[in-house]
Amino acid sequence: MFKVSPLRKRQVLGGVIGFVLGVVLFYIFTLEATEKYVSIGPMNTGHQDLSCFTCHADAKGNLLQQVQSNISHAVGARKTAVDFGTKDVTVDNCLECHDRANDRHPTYRFSEPRFKDAIKHIDATTCITCHSEHNSERVSVASINYCMNCHQDLVVENDPLDISHEQLIVAKEWFTCIQCHDFHGNHKYEVPEKLSDTIPMQFIQAYFKGGEDPYGTNKKYTALSQEAWLKTLEK
Repeated sequence: MFKVSPLRKRQVLGGVIGFVLGVVLFYIFTLEATEKYVSIGPMNTGHQDLSCFTCHADAKGNLLQQVQSNISHAVGARKTAVDFGTKDVTVDNCLECHDRANDRHPTYRFSEPRFKDAIKHIDATTCITCHSEHNSERVSVASINYCMNCHQDLVVENDPLDISHEQLIVAKEWFTCIQCHDFHGNHKYEVPEKLSDTIPMQFIQAYFKGGEDPYGTNKKYTALSQEAWLKTLEK
């Protein structure tokens, strides 16, 4: 009779225990009650009441199928890997709540060939370039001079500003753009005609970090709440 060595028994037992423990932990960490322990950081401003599943939808297939598919990919038996646990968050997830018909800079526009050089410096085809989640802030882009990537040749006819846009561009005063214009153009407010009347930079920076909105709260479109988003799924 074939005998299994004690070492082999321990290896098999260890593998079984490891697999069972992995499945149990995976189940526990997908429970709603454990969301705050799984999150890689605090939710961004305005997202505090959202649950994880709002953005992180379950990946296709069960856990075993996902493991098998990714192992097959690793050994070359499958062309592509699959999402494990949850699907990757994409710009489409953001647009489910933040889609605006009046968006001055919609993400899809930057997929046009004319912007191929600009997106090498700032990838505006995706929201997370400027709004990286789990940082407890609104805007996480490193520098606010991003307008320089597309507006070097801007010409404003009948320029109303006391210091013309042309002068500001020549002087490379790109940080002044955001003091007059919110990036998405969704706020209803009067744009000043004097540079001295623009929003002070410290207020802009505080807003990016999660502070009060210096452009005002009067908006053309408001983001969907989680409740409203869930209702759209029911239709």
